Amino acid sequence: MKTRTLLQIQASIFSDGGESSRLASRFVSRWKADQPGAEVIVRDLGREPVPHLTAERFQSFLAKPDERTPAQRGVSDYSDNLIAELERADVIVLGLPMYNFGVPSTLKAYFDHIARAGRTFKYTEKGPVGLLTGKKAFVFATRGGLYAGTPLDTQTSYVRDFLRFLGISDVEFVYAEGLALGDAPKSAALAKAANDAHALASRPAPEIAIAA
Repeated sequence: MKTRTLLQIQASIFSDGGESSRLASRFVSRWKADQPGAEVIVRDLGREPVPHLTAERFQSFLAKPDERTPAQRGVSDYSDNLIAELERADVIVLGLPMYNFGVPSTLKAYFDHIARAGRTFKYTEKGPVGLLTGKKAFVFATRGGLYAGTPLDTQTSYVRDFLRFLGISDVEFVYAEGLALGDAPKSAALAKAANDAHALASRPAPEIAIAA
């Protein structure tokens, strides 16, 4: 049996201390306990933020490989390393806090560096086609207010659409909301989300098996 690989992406500015990171780590710990020999890769955008995309960095992706300057090769290699982590992963776990009604800017920067034509998606006559197929993603979203299912939830559709664009269409969300509404609502929301995370990670392997 192939050894499975999980990529944990932490988008919190508080790194391991963020509530979204803690929820994601609960899931990862439980998942790994049932996956002997599994590999876990952690991409911590709080500790190691991805540079925001600039015209110069974007030009590095557009330039032909044999025509790139040393600086452009450095940018391209950096992006390639991020993509290689995704390519290796069978399961992707994203800790996703909400900042000012959106995703953290470091996560957007990360997305900008992994959305590469010819690497993670391709253009066809029928439109773009994602190349990172056969993967499962779990998103642990934490919010101070109550947004799920309302027009103010800008994260869910954006993240789901972006991952689908790359070929990752099997995505599940766990929400912990109302974390700024007082101690009791916060505790209840985190407890429910932790139980949901445990239940997802405890599913029999076929339920989260990766398509061949």
